[in-house]
Amino acid sequence: MQYLVMPGIGDSGPHHWQTLWEKRDPRFKRVKQRDWDYPDRVEWVSALGRAIADYPGDLILVAHSLACLLVAHWTLTSQPRMRGRVRGAFLVAPVDPGGPAFPVTATGFAPVPLSPLPFPSLVVASTNDPYASVAYAAGVAQAWGSRCEIAGAKGHLNSESGLGEWPEGLELLESLVREAIPKLDP
Repeated sequence: MQYLVMPGIGDSGPHHWQTLWEKRDPRFKRVKQRDWDYPDRVEWVSALGRAIADYPGDLILVAHSLACLLVAHWTLTSQPRMRGRVRGAFLVAPVDPGGPAFPVTATGFAPVPLSPLPFPSLVVASTNDPYASVAYAAGVAQAWGSRCEIAGAKGHLNSESGLGEWPEGLELLESLVREAIPKLDP
């Protein structure tokens, strides 16, 4: 199983849980974007499609922040055979493009697709995220058909949140993998 790591705007720095997970486990591979500071939805969706095409076998998407919206947009435009390779999506701290803190340099991410995702997914939100309210995160989770977990008051669930390797997040990811790829009975 491969894990495609998708940071949000600005990329995930050296102390972000996504980066730490990549360093710890070679199955985690980062999707590269041409421009991390001025994200364009069309360009980011294209990069995600190329990354998925480059990895054989089943994948779990591991998205943070703006990349959660990227996953929702990608599912609308991708081919069914590509969507079928994605076994699940771990969506942490989705941002609200209608919120006051949404980055003005990000273009094309609104409106957010509110169709069910075609694979199991888990939205993880914080009660004091400056980029989205719990109500917003719960609303997109419901629209996407995602399970929703509230992590408590942990900011944007990023480096500044002081999560380190974020073992609780890794446990949540593992719960999604168990849901997405159930063990076969002998």
